[in-house]
Amino acid sequence: MGLEETRAWDPLDPTEVAALLADVGCRWWIAGGWALDLYLGRQTRPHADTDVVVLREDLPTVQRHLDGWTLMAADPPGTLRDWEPGEELPSAVHDVWCRPRGSEAWSLQLMVLDAVDDQWVYRRDPRVRRPIATITAPPSSAGVPVLAPEIQLLHKSHGPRPKDEQDLDAVAGHLSPERRAWLREALRLTDPGHAWLARL
Repeated sequence: MGLEETRAWDPLDPTEVAALLADVGCRWWIAGGWALDLYLGRQTRPHADTDVVVLREDLPTVQRHLDGWTLMAADPPGTLRDWEPGEELPSAVHDVWCRPRGSEAWSLQLMVLDAVDDQWVYRRDPRVRRPIATITAPPSSAGVPVLAPEIQLLHKSHGPRPKDEQDLDAVAGHLSPERRAWLREALRLTDPGHAWLARL
């Protein structure tokens, strides 16, 4: 199934995600545009989907927790196929689409984070890494674990879309000096000519 055939979304909001994953038994974080809005404490734009990041090592735990859901792995370059129970996903798969069984609309998207020795590793450039203990943003007003904004913006910097530019505009002025400096250094390392450097 190609991604172009999977446009129907009825995404859970972050509070609903928190209820769904309350007893999952592993770490998870809201990601994407919702992560940035939760960091800001206000919604700055509509969100067509909801992204949740989990560590690759925790995928079996999440799969068992979502028993009764349809889970489909996104094989590069963009084909969805069933994620079979107990299947270890290939390292190239970083994306799983999820919906309650019987539903026609997707509810959330699992994004997979890779880690080495308790360090998150940026999949587009493994020179960029951080202790996993430092990748969580300050608690949001919703009490939901949120991916650190500078890490989310780094992910969005790769081929930014209009909504990613909008997100940078909304968040850049609210980054602490330390978060802003980290993002600048990560961009200088991975893409020294990136247009966002001038805005940071």
